[in-house]
Amino acid sequence: MIIEHNITPYIVFSEDPVLTALQKISANGQRIIFLVNESGYLKGALSDGDFRRWLIANPTASLETATQEVANKDVTTAPFGTDPADLHQYFSQGINHLPLVDEKGHLVAIAMDEQKVLRIGRTEISEDSPSFIIAEIGNNHQGDVDLAKRLVDLAVDAGADAVKFQLRDMDALYRQKGSKSAGEDLGVQYTLDLLSRFSFTVDQMYQVFDHVKQHDMDIMCTPWDIPSVQALVDYGIQGLKVASADLTNHELLRDMASRGLPMLVSTGMSREEEIRESVNLLRSQGASYALLQCQSTYPAPFKDVNLAYMDRLAEIGQSLVGYSGHERGYHVPIAAVARGAKIIEKHFTIDKTLEGNDHTVSLLPDEFKAMVQQIREVEESIGSAAPREVSTGELMNRVNLAKSLVATRTIAKGEVVTEADVEIKSPGRGLQPNYLPQLLGRTMQREVEAGSFFFEGDLKDDLVTRRDFKFDRPWGLPVRYHDYKPLISEAKPDFLEFHFSYKDLEVDIDQVFDRKLDMSFTTHLPDLFAGDFLVDLASKDQETWERSIAEVQRTIDITRDLTRYFTVDEDPVMVVTMGGFTKDGHIPAAARAEKYERIGQALKHLDSSGVRLAAQTLPPYPWLMGGQQYHNLFLDPKDTAEFSDAYETALCLDISHTMLAANFLQIPLSEAVEELAPRSIHLHLVDGTGVDGEGVQVGEGDVDWASLGKQLRELTPKSSFIPEIWQGHVNNGEGFFTALDRLEKWL
Repeated sequence: MIIEHNITPYIVFSEDPVLTALQKISANGQRIIFLVNESGYLKGALSDGDFRRWLIANPTASLETATQEVANKDVTTAPFGTDPADLHQYFSQGINHLPLVDEKGHLVAIAMDEQKVLRIGRTEISEDSPSFIIAEIGNNHQGDVDLAKRLVDLAVDAGADAVKFQLRDMDALYRQKGSKSAGEDLGVQYTLDLLSRFSFTVDQMYQVFDHVKQHDMDIMCTPWDIPSVQALVDYGIQGLKVASADLTNHELLRDMASRGLPMLVSTGMSREEEIRESVNLLRSQGASYALLQCQSTYPAPFKDVNLAYMDRLAEIGQSLVGYSGHERGYHVPIAAVARGAKIIEKHFTIDKTLEGNDHTVSLLPDEFKAMVQQIREVEESIGSAAPREVSTGELMNRVNLAKSLVATRTIAKGEVVTEADVEIKSPGRGLQPNYLPQLLGRTMQREVEAGSFFFEGDLKDDLVTRRDFKFDRPWGLPVRYHDYKPLISEAKPDFLEFHFSYKDLEVDIDQVFDRKLDMSFTTHLPDLFAGDFLVDLASKDQETWERSIAEVQRTIDITRDLTRYFTVDEDPVMVVTMGGFTKDGHIPAAARAEKYERIGQALKHLDSSGVRLAAQTLPPYPWLMGGQQYHNLFLDPKDTAEFSDAYETALCLDISHTMLAANFLQIPLSEAVEELAPRSIHLHLVDGTGVDGEGVQVGEGDVDWASLGKQLRELTPKSSFIPEIWQGHVNNGEGFFTALDRLEKWL
């Protein structure tokens, strides 16, 4: 049962037309709406059944009819504030939605006979939570307490949320005392023989439970009889499991339901009418439960698994649903999660050849771990039904692969754009082609050279201010050789930061500059080199390592040479992404030290005289070569700081990267900045969202800029900075200048 206090989705005014009520019924998904007057007094209810009956009786009726003419006026209510345990009596009468009213008759809340939240120990399971994954050890411990404890440890390592066992009182459970099997069928004799040898006593089970508690892990158990229920309750078990074989055992169900514990109910071996009957019993007892789809054969044929039946179970139980699997492999549970299972139970063993039929359908620790990891990846990929947004990686590829609106001729400021002035060309740096109707007829507020892109700013009447900004530290603009001149024509930064492409390293700088500029500069190592090569100074591969050193040295040499064209008071900063990335997942924290040491060795091979190298802080999921990969180094502020100190290498603190890393590590950004800022000589100021949304405009992400600004003033007051907004250079630097305008009040 849940009590919903936000009643807006469930109410209409009495005078509202039936059409409005139907729209709300469809939107709330509850098949019912309640009527109130303007003062909030409850006046009736309209279910989809009420509507159908009215329509059959009045086939020519208008949907503009007032809802009060159609609604049921005789509505059962309960006083707001009633103990939830006392509300279950109403649901046992077939009511699914119970309006809760105050003493004057105002509708205050609605109690719903649903099981959409289940709490097991430390875990809350809901439709919005990750799936709850249970390692079913059952009797796979072979009656050995030490093996059971080992299985628990392995389940913890594999990422299970809970472990589950089984408890039987053999004398209470079977018709013959002392596990005798004379006269029983062969299958029963086999089962009794296994159970007599492998079942735990209550004391043995308690020993194992105590071991589980040391891991702060949830514990569940299947009691097969009423004495076992009592033993589990006496221990303080966190949740009970109903075996498929006991779904029709109403005496046991009633006893379990009376204990006030969450219940997972397997539905294998049962017909639908039996499932409905047992669900009605659980509801009448006020039980908190979820239903598990299950095929009780060992191993189960894939054709019989029937994951689609989970949809029907959810409707029957008005509850969360899950999957208890006995098939081979672990791909079916992953599919179950994709279909909406919020609970997964899979048998767990160290050896599939051990005696007992559960071992055959069990997963080994490595298999279970792989299943957990892939379930978590699938859950990430499911996402939401919210309106689609373009991901950070897609934005990058959109620039590279999409098309833009481009000027066919030079258009002077004040001229009107005509159809002949525009063509569609790659890449996608400018306005997308679908903006053409909005662009045509616009008066240009700037000169657009032939072959240049049109930008979003060309659709606006107000231009972003480009001016001289005032900061208490040097500030600059990220540029390329080909675009630095227009960016400094209206604003005068203290320096320029050249973000090299590998092609830029081949340019003759004497052809780029015709005079010495009255400002300083910094540089940034290319993110990608010819042949899809990424610099990785941490690589174990000797060829990759040596080429990485060579590419960094080449960039150092060019940086040194650039000083001829700038007014340089101190050695220029060169920002380096030093490597340590992987393609398939993050490495263990313990493996980072070796990679940092490899970078330290590489640095000794570099001649960096005349240049100040700055290792860039990095995000957990970088976008490299059009796809997401994994960074391991310069991610955690602690080992980043240790590297900086050990190898006397300064840092470039990239706030977007570090914000994403802090979110990934679940630490405050301020904690990371506390470690990194004192070791930083240069800053990239840009916002970020989540764990991979980098390059976001300042003030539009997760960063608290007021607090960050205070920290930066205290911890690194003289470090230079650039606004490194993704695609900030387009529209003549609109993103950069917007960021600078916002940053002035914080730095």
